[in-house]
Amino acid sequence: MATMNISLPDDMKAWIESRVGPKYGNASDFMRDLVRKAQERQEYIDYLNTAIDEGIASGFQEVNLDTLAEDVFARVEKSDSDVA
Repeated sequence: MATMNISLPDDMKAWIESRVGPKYGNASDFMRDLVRKAQERQEYIDYLNTAIDEGIASGFQEVNLDTLAEDVFARVEKSDSDVA
């Protein structure tokens, strides 16, 4: 495992140390958890941005409300039957 030294203001260091307890064995465990969560959040943001870009690239499709509702209900019924 690689080692990284960082400099923090005293109040940040104190805050991190206050979070160390039963859930985290030490400040390094807490920091690894923070970085892991930040990575997961960034991956989710990247996924959403890709989905948005794909949606924009697919263009505009005019659909009336009745047709849209029928499509949504059909998908819900299909997903319900897939689960059962």
